Amino acid sequence: MKTFQVKGQQGSSSIHVGEHLSNTGTYLPVGVTPIIITDENIKALYGEKFPKGPVLTIGTGENIKTLATVEELLEKLIALSCDRGSFILGIGGGIVTDIVGFVASIFLRGVRFGFVSTSLLAQVDASVGGKNGVNLSAFKNMVGVFNQPEFVICDIDMLETLPKTEISNGLAEIVKHGLIYDAALLSFIEDNLQKALNLDQDTIFRLVADSVAIKSRVVQLDEREAGERRKLNFGHTIGHGIEKLDQEKLHQQKPGHTGHGRAVSLGMVAAAMFSKKKGMIAQTDVDRITTLLKSLNLPVELDYKADQIIETASRDKKKQGNNLYFVFLEALGTARVEKIRYAEMNEFIRSVFT
Repeated sequence: MKTFQVKGQQGSSSIHVGEHLSNTGTYLPVGVTPIIITDENIKALYGEKFPKGPVLTIGTGENIKTLATVEELLEKLIALSCDRGSFILGIGGGIVTDIVGFVASIFLRGVRFGFVSTSLLAQVDASVGGKNGVNLSAFKNMVGVFNQPEFVICDIDMLETLPKTEISNGLAEIVKHGLIYDAALLSFIEDNLQKALNLDQDTIFRLVADSVAIKSRVVQLDEREAGERRKLNFGHTIGHGIEKLDQEKLHQQKPGHTGHGRAVSLGMVAAAMFSKKKGMIAQTDVDRITTLLKSLNLPVELDYKADQIIETASRDKKKQGNNLYFVFLEALGTARVEKIRYAEMNEFIRSVFT
């Protein structure tokens, strides 16, 4: 097991990579019975291993990440007579941790909370760093707070029950960390593709630990995303637009990609091409990125309508007037944030999307 620390303005967070769900009680406040919030699937798979305490269950999918879900949970906490001494434990993937962190942060102006992170995507991204929130209409993560969980348990064994597509979703964020901060991590993924996809224990442990090390270090420097932390948004501006379009397709029962990581994969391809257009990286670098993502069973074809991408990307919360902060690659393993005009990004989108 490896433990990483994040010291935030509202408190410190300990991230335990390789710890187990069964040991969660070790990290809970002494004498306090936690209120557990999880989703239907995780409760069915692991409910018998949960610590003792009332369990509140939410649905699955991005469509439940709403203020309506938050309100329902708050009412249930009131019904349980929870007070400021209560502790809320979120057990689940990124949607669960996003919602639970937000609920805990606003209930009675804030109660203590922690996570057991059950998906690869959550372990390397969503549950680490103190971003908590929900979507508002068409706007992703538009309502939220910065607040650190007291602890995050990343149980590698729980990844065994994930669908293969969810493994690929998580690997997309790990690739992102390599692209923006650690070229050696990128090479390690390339050299261990099949082991990563097959959840080889040593391989996955290193990938999760290296990613948490990168993210915790960045968050420590810039908790509220005023500078360095913006680099973690590589691939996300266009990626979030694609993710929204895919959710609309899913709602309409049309074929499309599903999952945050898969949308970010396409966003990273686009951002790499944009970086190449700006003269920062070579075509060989773009090809290497595309080959790696494709080898991890992630989409790389930018077969979306330009006007649709422009419209959904315009809802990005990093927008400031007619400008936005866009993350480029200076080299593989090195990122740079530039403030550009939306018109420049839109011109690029029209040049590469159908």
